[in-house]
Amino acid sequence: MKNKIIGCLLTAMVAVGGCAEDFLEKPPIDRLTDETYWTTEENVRTFAWGFYSKYFTGYGTGWTWGSYFAGQSLNDDFSPTTPPQYRLNPVTASTATYYNFNWVRKANIFIDRIQTVPMEEGAINHWVGVARFFRAMEYSNMVNQFGDVPWIGEEVNEGDQAQIYRPRDPRAYVMDRVLEDFQFAAENVRVSDGVSGLTVNKDVVLAFMSRAMLFEGTWQKYHEGNNAKASEYLEAAKWAADEVIGSGRYSLTNYRETFTSINLAGNPEVIMYRHYEPGMLSHSLMSYNNFEPQTGVSKNAIDSYLMADGLPISLSPNYQGDRTREEYLSNRDGRMYETFVTDEYRVNGIIPEYSTSGISTHKFLNESIRNTPEGSSNLNIIDAPVIRYGEVLMNYVEAAAELGSLGGTGLTQDDVDKTINVLRARPGIDMPAVQVAGDQFSVNGVTYQDPNQDQSVSPLIWEIRRERRIELMMEGFRLNDLRRWKKMEYTDTRENPTINRGAWIRESDFPGLQSSVVLSEGNEGYIIPAPVEAAQRVFNNPRVYLDPIPIDQIALYRENGVTLEQNPGW
Repeated sequence: MKNKIIGCLLTAMVAVGGCAEDFLEKPPIDRLTDETYWTTEENVRTFAWGFYSKYFTGYGTGWTWGSYFAGQSLNDDFSPTTPPQYRLNPVTASTATYYNFNWVRKANIFIDRIQTVPMEEGAINHWVGVARFFRAMEYSNMVNQFGDVPWIGEEVNEGDQAQIYRPRDPRAYVMDRVLEDFQFAAENVRVSDGVSGLTVNKDVVLAFMSRAMLFEGTWQKYHEGNNAKASEYLEAAKWAADEVIGSGRYSLTNYRETFTSINLAGNPEVIMYRHYEPGMLSHSLMSYNNFEPQTGVSKNAIDSYLMADGLPISLSPNYQGDRTREEYLSNRDGRMYETFVTDEYRVNGIIPEYSTSGISTHKFLNESIRNTPEGSSNLNIIDAPVIRYGEVLMNYVEAAAELGSLGGTGLTQDDVDKTINVLRARPGIDMPAVQVAGDQFSVNGVTYQDPNQDQSVSPLIWEIRRERRIELMMEGFRLNDLRRWKKMEYTDTRENPTINRGAWIRESDFPGLQSSVVLSEGNEGYIIPAPVEAAQRVFNNPRVYLDPIPIDQIALYRENGVTLEQNPGW
C-alpha cells in the first residue's frame, strides 16, 4: 500500500511535467524522485495503476457516472423529460479533462523510463506494451472527440516550443500511430499478469483494440470516404477480436449476472472488470437505476427488439401490439426480460422510483442486496464489466460485414455462427440462429428485410446494428455508434417521435397519475415524456459529430505564430 501511495504522488508530479533535476542538482536520499523511482518492476507496476481509473471507469465512483445506463443519454434509447441537446456553443477554454495532453505526456514518460529499469527484455517489452496501450487509448479517445490532433510520440521538453505548439496532424496519421501502439502491445503484453480480469493483459489489449479500430474503420468509411483506410482499420478490428475468440478463454453465461454480480472473478465472459468493496470503493448505479426517478427506455428502443421467432415486430405474425404490458412483452428476445422490469409499469404519481417512459431498467439491479446499505445511496458494490466477450463478438461480426461491403471477403456463415449465433444461444436467451442469405439474414427458413429499416443501409448491416444495440443496451455505446455510422439524425426527437414515447396506458388504470404525465390520445395513449415542443432535440448541424477546439488554445497558438485550425462549423 505504501508503494502505491508513493507511486500516485510520483505520478501526479510527472504528469504535470515536473522533473527532480529542475529543482535539485542531486536527488534527495530520503524520498523517491524521478531519478530514484525507476529501479524495480514493482515500481513500474505501481506507476501503471495511475492509468486505471482514467480508462477503466466501470460504474463510476461515489455519485459520479460511469458509462453505463444513462451515462450517455443523448441517443435514441432513452426517453427523457428534457432531452439532452447537442453542444451548441464553442468551448472557451481547455481544462484538465478537455483537450488536455497530460495523459499523453504521462504515457510517453512511462515508455521512456521503463527502458532504464533493470529488468529482463521480456519484462521491458511487456511494460512498454502496457504503456503504449495506454497511449493508444488516450489518442483513440482524443481522435474520437476532436478528429485531427497533434501526435506527440515522445516526452516533450518544456522549452521546446516547436513541439508544444505543433499543428494538428490528420486523424489517419494519428490513428496509424495508434494502430502501431496496439499492435506492439498485442505482441508483447503478457497473456497473464497479476489477477485475471483486474490487470492489463494481452486479451484486454486485443479487446480494446477491436473496439477502437472498429470505430475508426467505420468513421473512415462513412465520414471520410477513405475506403482504403477503412479496410485497414476494420481488418485490425476483426483480427484483434478473432484473437480473443480463438483463444478459447471466454464464453457466455447468464446475461444479467454479468451486470449484477458482487464479484465478477471467474465470470467466463468478463475480460476486464472493476471490483468494488464496502468502505473502500463504491458507486451509485443501482441507486440511480432503481431507487430514484429514472430516464426510461424509449419506445424506439423497445421496438428494436426482435420477436422470439427471430423476426422484427413489423414482420412476425406473433407480435400482439403494445396496448398492454403483456402484449408488448409476449414472445420477445429474452434479453428484453433481462434488461427491463416486466411485472409493472412504473409511472409518475404511482411509485417514487418511476420511469419517465413508464418502463424501467433492471439490468443492473441485484435484488439480493437491494434493501441493504450496499445496494442504496452511493454505497453500491456490484462489480462492473469494463469490457466483455459479448462486445468483442459484435465487434468481430460488424467489422467482417463492413469489410464485405468494401470489396473484401463477404460475411460468411462461419462469421455469424461464432458471433451472433453464440450470443443468441446464451443460457436463458435461446433465440433462433440466423443464416446468411446474400445481403440478408434468414431465420427458420425465412429470409427477411425489415420494412422499417434505414434504406441507405444494407439489410445485413442493419440487422447486425440491431443485434449490437440489443446486446449492448444501456452500456454506453449507442451515441458513439451513431456518431461513427454518421447517423446522428436518429436522435432527432421531432423526426423520430418514438424516442419521445413510452408505455401505452389508460389514465383510469393509474389512480393518482401525476397531471404532468401527458398521454398521446388524451386520457389514454403513449406516455410523452417531453411534451413541450421547445424542448425537442433537433439535429440540424453536422458540426456536432466533433467537439470544438477550445478558443483559448487557438489564441495561444496564434500568439506563438502557429495556426490551430478549428473543427468545421465551429
